[in-house]
Amino acid sequence: MRQDKLITQTNPKSPVSEAFRTLRTNIQFSNIDKDIKTIVVTSSSPSEGKSTIAANLANTIAQGEKKVLLIDCDLRKPRVHKVFGLSNLEGLTNVIVGEKKLSEVVHNSEELKDLYIVSSGPIPPNPAELLGSKRMKDFLDSIKEEYDMVILDTPPIGLVTDSAVLSTIVDGTILVTAVGQTDVEVVKRAKELLEKVNANIIGVILNKVPTEGRGYYKYHYYQYYNYSYYEEDDNKKGKKRRAK
Repeated sequence: MRQDKLITQTNPKSPVSEAFRTLRTNIQFSNIDKDIKTIVVTSSSPSEGKSTIAANLANTIAQGEKKVLLIDCDLRKPRVHKVFGLSNLEGLTNVIVGEKKLSEVVHNSEELKDLYIVSSGPIPPNPAELLGSKRMKDFLDSIKEEYDMVILDTPPIGLVTDSAVLSTIVDGTILVTAVGQTDVEVVKRAKELLEKVNANIIGVILNKVPTEGRGYYKYHYYQYYNYSYYEEDDNKKGKKRRAK
């Protein structure tokens, strides 16, 4: 397991872990009339830490003795399997197309008996269509009774439609944004895209908040023109510009 990514597991007494526990409580009380059982986690642009947030949120909820399923629905640049050190040969895509059953691709966390993970599986040529299919909706409906919470890690909504599609069939959506990294207008645009499909936005998480030092912080972020072929290596990144 990538211990550096799961601070809620490696350092449960840290302020960051406490923040995740507060988030867990806020989600529980975000809708009085309806239980929040399925959540989409997305961001406005790449590299804002949404997969790390999704993994730590799932871990924190499972620590509260809730049965949690974390699904990697980023069928373009999946990362959940890397966070947990899992194989990605089989996963969600195999289940949706009918090749595998959930029980054949789900992984149980070594550290938490109530945390289960499903990686993305083979990357399909039509991610948006697959995620927006009736089979995907039926799959989510079929697992709601088995798990107390289902968390979907999805691609940045500012670049592809996958997250918007999924946000219409879940109970709530969380938008992750990195402080000082992403332009405010980009975040506003992401929020507008979610609102256009009537997504239930239950919260916005500010990630990468500076924890020490004084004065003003200068950051930059990268604009990726094609998320499907986004590479993390610096020499393969797109144009750089300063955040406003």
